[in-house]
Amino acid sequence: MADPARPGEPRWRILILNRRVLISLVLLICVIFIITSNTFWRWMYPIEYQSLIQTSARGAQLDPLLVASVIRVESQFRSEDVSHAGAVGLMQLMPDTARWIAARNGRPMVLNNAQLAQPEVNIQLGCLYLRYLVNRFNGNVVAAIAAYNAGPQRVQDWLQNGLWDGRLETLQSIPVGETRHFVDRVFYNYDLYKRIYGADPAWHRA
Repeated sequence: MADPARPGEPRWRILILNRRVLISLVLLICVIFIITSNTFWRWMYPIEYQSLIQTSARGAQLDPLLVASVIRVESQFRSEDVSHAGAVGLMQLMPDTARWIAARNGRPMVLNNAQLAQPEVNIQLGCLYLRYLVNRFNGNVVAAIAAYNAGPQRVQDWLQNGLWDGRLETLQSIPVGETRHFVDRVFYNYDLYKRIYGADPAWHRA
């Protein structure tokens, strides 16, 4: 025969259960607070070289958060990155392209890879090149980002031949998978950065 329940035992069980529920509720509230906190998301998606990005982007009349998004996709903020094709630094610039855009903006430079990898130089020239692409595609930022990856002539051909209309909504029409993926990732990060950093005046376009 089972032992009879000790006096007061059900009350203690209820108190223990209530305590566990309370602890679980407090933990849930803490988790919700953390994941909805901007501090948490800035920790999850940090932007390095912030002042360099803001200064260079504004100098080129670009949204600094768009530039940060390009850098995140291109190099994950690793300034020493060199691609298999020879693209260098944070914004993954080809040396010939970097020299060309520098000369075009009245800043002729004899750049080696070490100089081009310097964050200040790389971001400044990358922003000037991106501004050139935006102008070339008549303000179409989506087409400019595609051209940053695939080259402006190739993107121009796609547009002229009706293969792609230059809109983010028709991204799947881009004939090259790498470029399609690049544009998608840049604008994914751009939207994310705008939600996380968009309220900060330091990131507003001048």
